[in-house]
Amino acid sequence: MKIGIVGLGYWGPNLVRNFLSADGVDGVVCYDVSERNAARTKKRFPMVELAASYDDLLRRSNVDAVALATPVSTHYSLGLEALRAGKHLLVEKPLTTKTSEAIELINEAERRDLVLMVDHTFIYTGAVRKIREMVDYRLLGDIMYFDSVRVNLGLFQHDINVIWDLAAHDISIMDYLLQQKPFAVSAFGATHFNGVADMAYLTARFENNLLAHFHVNWLSPVKIRRVLIGGTKLMIVYDDMEPSEKVKVYDKGVDISGQDSIYSTLVHYRTGDMFAPRVDLTEALSLVAGEFVDCIKTRRRPVADGQAGLNVVRVLEAAEASLQQGGRVIELAKNPP
Repeated sequence: MKIGIVGLGYWGPNLVRNFLSADGVDGVVCYDVSERNAARTKKRFPMVELAASYDDLLRRSNVDAVALATPVSTHYSLGLEALRAGKHLLVEKPLTTKTSEAIELINEAERRDLVLMVDHTFIYTGAVRKIREMVDYRLLGDIMYFDSVRVNLGLFQHDINVIWDLAAHDISIMDYLLQQKPFAVSAFGATHFNGVADMAYLTARFENNLLAHFHVNWLSPVKIRRVLIGGTKLMIVYDDMEPSEKVKVYDKGVDISGQDSIYSTLVHYRTGDMFAPRVDLTEALSLVAGEFVDCIKTRRRPVADGQAGLNVVRVLEAAEASLQQGGRVIELAKNPP
C-alpha cells in the first residue's frame, strides 16, 4: 500500500521516515501547502512522491491511507475529506478540537469500514507499555493519583494553547493506563506572550478518590517530562528524560492500623526497595506506523483508536471551558459516547 502524508513541518518528516521503513508500505506520497516544506522533504527523502494538492492526493487510487500532521484546527475537515474519499486515517494528536467533531469522524470511519487511529505516540513507548503491564496485573494495588509535569521553553503555538499542545500527551497516557473516565475537570492558566495560555494546571477527578493532575508550561528554563503514579502497593516514577532507567518502581506507601477512632488510628510508612524494570527502547513512532498498517490489513481496532482520541478531546474541551471560566469545575457526562 501507499501512505499519503499531509503536513511536512515539524512532525510530518518523522512520519515519512517511519512509514518508508514500515513493512507492507510500498511508497509515500506527500503534500504540504508550503512548497518549501515539500521541497525540503523531497531532498531528504528522494524516494517520496509529491502531490500537487490535497485533492490530488485523495484522488490517487493507489493511496490507501492518509496521515495528517497539520494544525489541530484542520484535523476535522481534512480528516472527514479523507474518510469520504475512502482512505484509512491516522491523525496527529489531538484528534479534533471538539467532541462533536471527534464523534463524527468515528461514525464516518465505522460507516465506511475504515481504520481511524490517533497518533498518541507516548502510549506506544516501552516505558508506558511496561507501566500498563503492571497496572493490568494489579501490582500497584489501587491507584490513588496520577501526577504529571510536562514543561519546556517553547515551542509556542499560535492556533492552540499549552493545554491542547502539551497536556494532550499526558491525558492520553492517563487514559491508556487508568482505563477510567473522569467525572469532572478544572483548569487554571495564564497568558504572557502570544495571546493564548502558555502555562496551565489541570485537575481531573475520578470515582474512588482517584485524582489526576497536569502541569504544562511553555516558559520553563528546563525540560521536564515526568509522571508519578501512586498505588496502595507500589509507586512509579516515569521520567522520559532519563536515557535508560525511564521507569522506577518504589515499594513505598502508607499502612493504616487500629481505625476504631481518629485517636487510635496508627499510620505506618512503608519504605522498601526500588527497581527499574527493563523497557523496550524501540522508537514509538515506528510502532505507531506498524500498527496502523497492520490494522488496515487485518481490520482490527488499534490501541489508539478513535474512541481513545475522543476520550482525550473530552478532557481537553472541558479543561478549555474551565480555563475560560476562571477554573470552574466542569462536570462530564457519566455515560459519555
